[in-house]
Amino acid sequence: MANSSICVRIDENLKEQFDKLCSELGLSMSAAINIFAKAVVRHKGFPFDVSINTPNSETIKAIKDVEQGIGLSKSYSDVDEMFKDLNA
Repeated sequence: MANSSICVRIDENLKEQFDKLCSELGLSMSAAINIFAKAVVRHKGFPFDVSINTPNSETIKAIKDVEQGIGLSKSYSDVDEMFKDLNA
């Protein structure tokens, strides 16, 4: 299969960080970009979430609290038990 070149503009500092990380992983930047391109094609989209809806620190804390069971309301085994407690 013939190879083709692409030209990409990237922040110099980001390029240095990317190159260093690729080297630590034993990869060239070209190999890493090829891995990324193959993953995009395989997933038919980015292989990770691309979103501008990043939760703020308050939301992140609330999510962590729920995951750890912190600050949750009382649980009930059935609706009758819940209404009995609510009406008390």
